[in-house]
Formats: sequence, structure tokens, C-alpha cells
Amino acid sequence: MNFAMMSGFDEWFSKFKDRFINDFITDNRWKYLWNGLGVTMKITLGALVLGILLGFLVAAIRSTHDKTGKLRVLNVICRIYLTVIRGTPVVVQLLITYFVILAPLGINEIVVAICAFGINSGAYVAEIVRAGIMSIDNGQFEAGRSLGFNYAQTMYIIILPQAFKNILPALCNEFIVLLKETSVAGYVALQDLTKGGDIIRGRTFDAFLPLIAVALIYLVIVMILTRLVSILERKLRNSDH
Repeated sequence: MNFAMMSGFDEWFSKFKDRFINDFITDNRWKYLWNGLGVTMKITLGALVLGILLGFLVAAIRSTHDKTGKLRVLNVICRIYLTVIRGTPVVVQLLITYFVILAPLGINEIVVAICAFGINSGAYVAEIVRAGIMSIDNGQFEAGRSLGFNYAQTMYIIILPQAFKNILPALCNEFIVLLKETSVAGYVALQDLTKGGDIIRGRTFDAFLPLIAVALIYLVIVMILTRLVSILERKLRNSDH
């Protein structure tokens, strides 16, 4: 029985090794994953920066309107933006950004993807930041005014630092979500990580190992980021004591 089991295992391992070599070693096909990972990280980081900038701007406009009643027109525009972006799938937004808006201008596909994912992420960052601002007690605003600060100075010097500390873990989680959302970038002819695995599948007609490799790479990155977020949250909690 043991000999039969060992023989079966050896046969399975031999087939697995042949498939692995064919999928990743032959013609250096592993480079499709490596290069795709680089594209994925470029899109993610670029979209993260754009999303944070756009999100803070929208949050500042909306929170200013909520607290002072000013900026009504801009607040309406922001509400429309949030409703449209959060109410439609990101892949549809990516396709519209590429085929309808930016591609006819000859803009690079990576820039298109950064714009599409950044605009999408900005809507969620905006609500995270706005919630953080609104969670700060109104007494903080009154304290700023008593020190002679105007509204903008009070927001920049007193409110935003406290709000940023509260929302930092949520922003990190948004980064993780954004990373996974970029897996649809292949819809606009970008060779990201997921597309790299799909190219290998098309060359070898073996779907299992390439797609499992893509999934494992995403899983490892997300686990590392999740661990870093946990460490950050623990440090923030300790700093409150």
C-alpha cells in the first residue's frame, strides 16, 4: 500500500513539475507575472495618490458645507460625483474613461487606469475623511476660533491632524481594496498581474497554475499590508493612552 502511494505521489509530482516548468520556466513566462506585478503596483500607487488628493478635497467641501452652510454649488457637484462613482461598477468606469474620454486623446493606458481608479477611490476616501472630520467635537472648532484662527486655519491646524489619526487605518484598508480592484485593468489592454496570468494560460492552455499563482501573489501582498495596518492600529491605540 505504501509503495503504491509513493508511486502515485511520484507520478503526480512529476506531472506537476512538468506543468510548472511549462507554465513559468519555458520562454521565461514567469516574466509575465513579474512585469504585470510592476504595472499593478504603478497603477495602485498612482491611483492612491490621486484618490487621497481628490478625496480630501471633496471631504473638505462637504464638511465645510455641513458645518457652515457655505459652498452649496460645490457641495451639490460633490454629491453628484459621490452618487455616480459609488453607484456604478469600477470596471464600467474604467471602460468609459478609456474608450470614451481619454483614449481618443492618445493618453497612455497606465495614466488612464490611474485616473479611473483614482477617481473611483477618491469617492470612498472622501466619505472616510468626511466622517473623520465630522467625528471631531465642535468644541475643537470653538477652541480654534478663540485662538484667533479662521475656519481654514482651524481645519488645517487643529481638526485635520486629529481626523487623520482616526481615519488612517481606514485609509490603509482602502489601499488594500484599491489594489484588488486593479485586477480589472486588463479590460483596457493593460498587462497587469491578472492579465499576465491570463497570457500564460493562453500560451500553455493550462489555467490552474497561472491563475493560482496570480491569486497567491495578491494574497501575499494583501496579507503583508493587512499586517502592517494591524501594527499601525495598535500603535495608534497605544498612543491614545
